[in-house]
Amino acid sequence: MNTLYKNIHQEIIDQCREGNQKAQFKLYKLYYKPMYSVSLRIVNNEMEAEDVMQEAFLNAFKKIDSYKGEVSFGAWLKKIIVNRSLDYLKKRKVKFEEVNEKTAQISEYQIETKEIDVQTIQKAIQKLPDGYRIVLSLYLIEGYDHEEISQILGISNSASRTQFLRAKNKLRESLKNKEIFSYN
Repeated sequence: MNTLYKNIHQEIIDQCREGNQKAQFKLYKLYYKPMYSVSLRIVNNEMEAEDVMQEAFLNAFKKIDSYKGEVSFGAWLKKIIVNRSLDYLKKRKVKFEEVNEKTAQISEYQIETKEIDVQTIQKAIQKLPDGYRIVLSLYLIEGYDHEEISQILGISNSASRTQFLRAKNKLRESLKNKEIFSYN
């Protein structure tokens, strides 16, 4: 039995279902910044993230009747934003590496932050190749597990794990001079 999620903005959501444009604008204003951030982390371009987000909001308003309240509205909208962002990247023909099982067994290491500013890390993440950046963002920032990432991106679970490990290695290399990583 599915329990419905109680949204704090349920009244606005209901008004959006009725086609109320003022309510749509209110909902847009409530979710704009976090959804833009999600899209930006995936497409890695401010203008393109803005376009993707606008399209995703339009899509969400068109299919708002499919929102059943089983998760928070923000989680439902975030899934639309992630999918639209990934669709955009597919148009750019981002290719995700499939790797063999041996590569997937790269030893883990722990990231231990010392003194480094967040902007430096964000810039280093933005410079990662698309495949690495996307998996890293979906896993660390958006909170998806590797099974979910593999389904979202249409890659194997081991490819998701390997992309994540390679992304961490690449990030470590680009930040090596900052000495923020330690091996365990």
